[in-house]
Amino acid sequence: MKIAFLYDAVYPYEKGGAQKRIWELARRLADDHDVHLYGMHYWDGPAVIEREGVTLHGVCEPRELYVDGRRSIPQAIAFALRVLPPLLREDFDVVDCQEFPYFPCFSGKLHELVRGSTLVITWYEVWDDYWYEYLGRKGLFGKAVERATLRLADTIVPISEYIAADLRELGRTAGLEVVENGVDFERLQEIPAADADWDVIYVGRLSEHKNVDLLLEAIATATTQLDRDLSCGIIGDGPEREQLEADAADLGVEDQVEFLGFVEADADVIGNIKATSVFVLPSIREGFPNTILEANACGVPSIVVDHAENGSTAVVEDGVTGFITEVSSEAIADRIVDCLTDDDLLADLSAGAKAFGRDHDWNVIVDELEEVYSSVVQRER
Repeated sequence: MKIAFLYDAVYPYEKGGAQKRIWELARRLADDHDVHLYGMHYWDGPAVIEREGVTLHGVCEPRELYVDGRRSIPQAIAFALRVLPPLLREDFDVVDCQEFPYFPCFSGKLHELVRGSTLVITWYEVWDDYWYEYLGRKGLFGKAVERATLRLADTIVPISEYIAADLRELGRTAGLEVVENGVDFERLQEIPAADADWDVIYVGRLSEHKNVDLLLEAIATATTQLDRDLSCGIIGDGPEREQLEADAADLGVEDQVEFLGFVEADADVIGNIKATSVFVLPSIREGFPNTILEANACGVPSIVVDHAENGSTAVVEDGVTGFITEVSSEAIADRIVDCLTDDDLLADLSAGAKAFGRDHDWNVIVDELEEVYSSVVQRER
């Protein structure tokens, strides 16, 4: 098969769950298929290059993905327009568009109509009414675009059963083929732990919905309960960093919490995860977080919060690979204390987490996606 992935942000120049998923799948599919990736032109040299068997197409100069903490709409529209000419010059069996930021999916649909490809949309999150919280009255536009995108492709690949259930609530019941995220399990086993000794670690963007302020409050509460200082590493950057650093000072935990900022090398991120006892992701909005899968593969249990819009709850089995708590700093603190004071519990959670990570090795996941592609192409033919 000849396969094209469409996504503006390209790994490793931009690091996030979608970027990493695309790259890990693309380079494995390239062993047996002709795989192309259309994104912004991050690299030096010609616009079209080959890397690990994948043909990369840089369709435009990189533009900032986020403006004032929100995904840039002009950037997404510009990429959707710029990708059309080079995309339409090629024939593909499958064009796999990533659902967000929506507009490039319409470019993929045009390729299906003009060149006869099969459009597949990989779906990471359902926003629906959250658009009003995100944009106020302008959220009506975002919601309308999301609904329109949902109708573009005959086949949609939700990254978890949780996302599939959300899509069914919006009325999309046919053509859903769940293919979850994965990890390079064996490679992660080879990475040594960092020269650190964290009790707790967080990895992710420092945005409002991530609720890192709850983690800071939980560190302060757990410190009181344990009568000792906890060490917490926070990896990531974003619009909330300055406020969070101020929050840490106000809570009196600035000496216990280290803001490591954006960490360039994946091995360094994994090394720090391996150097901790517990991974905490207090976000209320997630799809199927790769960071939790990576923590699982490292044998590190995770604590996440129970929220209607939080797909993290599909990646953590409560009491087996970690804990799902209320959305409160007190509940998070209680679970942190449980993990840090019960060695047998921590060992059991660690074993459960590692088994979950092993079951989600990318080599397993890519076989599932390849089967989806083959079936939809055969059906179209």
